Amino acid sequence: MELLSSNLPQTLIVVGLIALCVEVIVLGFATFVLFFLGLSLIISGTFMHFEVFEPTLLNALWINALITTLLAIFLWKPLKNMQEQQESKSVNSDFADLQFTLEQDLNADSQVYYQYSGIEWQVKSKLDMPKGTHVRVIEKSVGVLWVEKSE
Repeated sequence: MELLSSNLPQTLIVVGLIALCVEVIVLGFATFVLFFLGLSLIISGTFMHFEVFEPTLLNALWINALITTLLAIFLWKPLKNMQEQQESKSVNSDFADLQFTLEQDLNADSQVYYQYSGIEWQVKSKLDMPKGTHVRVIEKSVGVLWVEKSE
């Protein structure tokens, strides 16, 4: 304990880095509490290292409480907005180039299936297509291949 208190600024910085690593690596930036605490510990340790504040445990407690609160007040909303923004992009997979010929007529009422990769996929389309039409997969969902006429 003597070693930690005699090197308080360095201890605060190291503990802050550990808190940031846990927040980002383990928790995946899901909660911001450790993020704010980690930043606060690093900032207060830096202030104490450059003797802006006297390196005592009581000062460390008060400074960290104040900085953590300020960080939470000012960064909560922007970080929450950043976390909620999601890009919806379609992922190309091995289905992207899949083309085949229909073995049955395809319409809204038909139950047409296609065997691919060991799975029976239901084939659906927005347009009616006769048997023998060459189609390509344009979209996939659970158990369903959406197709359109191939050119």
